[in-house]
Amino acid sequence: MTIRPADPMDYPAILDLWNRFIRDTTVTFTSEQKTETGLAEMIATRRAAGKEFLVAELGGVFAGFATYAQFRGGNGYAHAMEHSIMLEPATTGQGIGRRLMRAIEDHARASGAHTLFAGVSGENPAGEAFHASQGFRVVARIPEVGRKFDRWLDLVLMMKHL
Repeated sequence: MTIRPADPMDYPAILDLWNRFIRDTTVTFTSEQKTETGLAEMIATRRAAGKEFLVAELGGVFAGFATYAQFRGGNGYAHAMEHSIMLEPATTGQGIGRRLMRAIEDHARASGAHTLFAGVSGENPAGEAFHASQGFRVVARIPEVGRKFDRWLDLVLMMKHL
């Protein structure tokens, strides 16, 4: 398995995965699909701020991604980060998520981050269990804060000190 910074050749695979989760699940609350232009801008903005967007390959095939950025705006939150991690469903259970998470944590820590947050859908117990197995703890459960597919959704906010 290889973990490396995303490059433009990865954009189609990233968008395919991310947009499937957006279109078909409540793993993310947004219903607006990502575009290549938006993805390129996001990655450039994050890198300009010293953050990263990583991809994992298994046998040379895209397996997933992880990225992070500042948790909230303003300099008071300069050391608090929030991440996203998504894997191709067929690759789960092979340690890819753990390796991506470790790589994002290492990069964030080296960049001066103190905490890393995960915003997990209340309808994603596997995501909550994964983060708990990586040392994240639930710090808030915010009821009915999101809305998708004509349903109110809870947000589970998890945190890890780096």
